[in-house]
Amino acid sequence: MAGSYNRVILVGNLTRDPEIRYTQSGKAVTKFSLAVNNPRNKEETTFVDIVAWDRLGETCNTYLKKGQNTLVEGRLVIRSYDDKDGNKRKATEVVIDNMQMLGSRRDSGASGEEEFAPVGARAAAPASGASDGFGGDDLDDEIPF
Repeated sequence: MAGSYNRVILVGNLTRDPEIRYTQSGKAVTKFSLAVNNPRNKEETTFVDIVAWDRLGETCNTYLKKGQNTLVEGRLVIRSYDDKDGNKRKATEVVIDNMQMLGSRRDSGASGEEEFAPVGARAAAPASGASDGFGGDDLDDEIPF
């Protein structure tokens, strides 16, 4: 018998700032949506609802902003619910377990370096002339990031 696999990876721009709420038990849940362009048809855009729970939800709410280019990874969920009028409805969303901000700080409209320090902070580059264990060559100039 064949197994099942439900994995979604999307790269797109946030259509609005994330909205965070808390369940009665105190769990954070953040919702936002991504506009994902079709590379073969520039005029086709898919709008996908995204849900992030707990610590990831709090991180998304803190660091993501409208228009920011973002990669998300998670699973597709289709859930049923009854609307205000008692009609059956379905909602399709991606519940994420990984998020990565893309683009530069300038692209996201960040005002300062400290805003991004907790997410992807890097160690300081060694002082010039310091031995790096590879014969004293400074390899940092050749690293593209």
